[in-house]
Amino acid sequence: MRLGVEETLGALNSALGPGGPVWFKETHARHLRARDFLAPRRALQARFGDDQVPEGVVHAIVGLQGPGVAPVLCCAPTPAGLALRLQRSVVFERVLCSVAAYAAPAAPTAPTPRIVLHCPALRGSPSALRLSQLRAVIVADHLARILQAHRVSVRRVPAVRDPHMTAFLQQLRVDWPEVSEKASTEALRNRAIAELSPAGYAGALPPGTLGRVCLKELMEERGRTAGYDPNVDSCLVTEDLLSLLAELQEAVQAGAVGSSLGLAAAPDAGADSYVVLHVVSCEEEFQQQKLDLLWWKLDHQAPLSQKHLVCGPVKVAGAPSTLTAPEYYELRHTQVCKVSSLKHGKNLEQDTAWTDIFRVLSVATVKFEMLSTAPQSQLLLALADSSISTKGSKSGTFVMYNCARLATLFEGYKCSVEQGLYPTFPPVSSLDFSLLRDEGEWLLLFNSILPFSDLLRQMAALTLTRTAPGLHVTARTETVCKFLVQLSMDFSSYYNRVHILGEPRPHLFGQMFARLQLLRAVREVLHAGLAMLGLPPLSHI
Repeated sequence: MRLGVEETLGALNSALGPGGPVWFKETHARHLRARDFLAPRRALQARFGDDQVPEGVVHAIVGLQGPGVAPVLCCAPTPAGLALRLQRSVVFERVLCSVAAYAAPAAPTAPTPRIVLHCPALRGSPSALRLSQLRAVIVADHLARILQAHRVSVRRVPAVRDPHMTAFLQQLRVDWPEVSEKASTEALRNRAIAELSPAGYAGALPPGTLGRVCLKELMEERGRTAGYDPNVDSCLVTEDLLSLLAELQEAVQAGAVGSSLGLAAAPDAGADSYVVLHVVSCEEEFQQQKLDLLWWKLDHQAPLSQKHLVCGPVKVAGAPSTLTAPEYYELRHTQVCKVSSLKHGKNLEQDTAWTDIFRVLSVATVKFEMLSTAPQSQLLLALADSSISTKGSKSGTFVMYNCARLATLFEGYKCSVEQGLYPTFPPVSSLDFSLLRDEGEWLLLFNSILPFSDLLRQMAALTLTRTAPGLHVTARTETVCKFLVQLSMDFSSYYNRVHILGEPRPHLFGQMFARLQLLRAVREVLHAGLAMLGLPPLSHI
């Protein structure tokens, strides 16, 4: 069975007896030189008083076993608390002999609600797409990928009808459905007409509006307790609005298709097995609240659980507030071409071999900028060229650069084998992982490879339960980007310090192969993380 950080922490806390969690996993290289987990002294004093932890408890911790629990080497009191160190060579072996299990999301252990993911920003054209709306689009696409990787049934709304928007999304590597048959609005229109406010109360109506529907009663019954804005009192009904509601309605009703595909959905097929998640920019949220209440008013079978993930504003330093999403992408693309040309000492913009690489780097730059800050927070963009350098450790180009370095390393090994310098790679089960003694090697395994699957599972679990109180939800969509940046920094530091492909001497091959297997695992985790962003790996930059 796959070793897990959560399983190990759970077993360690249980071994201390009744009470809240005490242990935590170390992440800093300085602390990992001495220990892997720590139960802080103050927390132990609160649990056991001023007495030391009973010797029997310490013995039980050292002998811990169980599904997913990492083997313990030693546990001893220190001034900081109870310090625990794992049997590292055994952990290396268990993990690196089963890389695929750690580079893939864990299968769900319980039925999950079906998700209708709605991003209203996609109803328009790209030329009108503001940066805050672009942020909502990229967040919605990322969430869909995370959920689908965990076999959750996700239906994305609206289907994109503008061909220019379709082309722009393809450019951004955003996976969203295109034009579908228009859902019938007849039933919704009839119900809306029956609910329209009398002409005298509706006031002057804009052209093309069917009328105004009062939402005050529904607001008092349901909206106020759920956290809706108390100023939502009515909604202007248009054909476009009814068309969108019909598409949402159809997405819910078509859920049986997801179940037939074997997705991990809840067993009941009714509307209440759904969570409808509206991913909106802060400017769109008030209108979306009106739409939620209107849907409930016109469709008694509408899902009871509608949630909002509101993306904060995007501010651009030193640029006009009117900068559109396509203009922003083109600016980043131009900068990527310029920086790459300067790095290589020649103009690569006209070189067709670099065309796709520049596109991927541009998209990586945009997505990391849009996702690296928690979506609820304000995002401040700096548009200077320096923000996309491969030497800057916070950028998407830095991550892609290290992805290319890994590809170059393995290509170099392959060429050396063909030249007869190195033997072919032996069976992984025959490798001696006790030869992995560099602190950077344990850092890569313990902070990146081992917890990756748990990290994705936590993200998917955060995304929604039908019974969660309140209208607004949070999603840590910055998690994957920050993880990939940290992984790239740790790999870069290790790669710059340790010569992986050493001299072709037989007595050095054992350590070389163990290191290559470790970096194979790093590569697999890096590629899996990039896939959650819709980014392909690069072989060179």
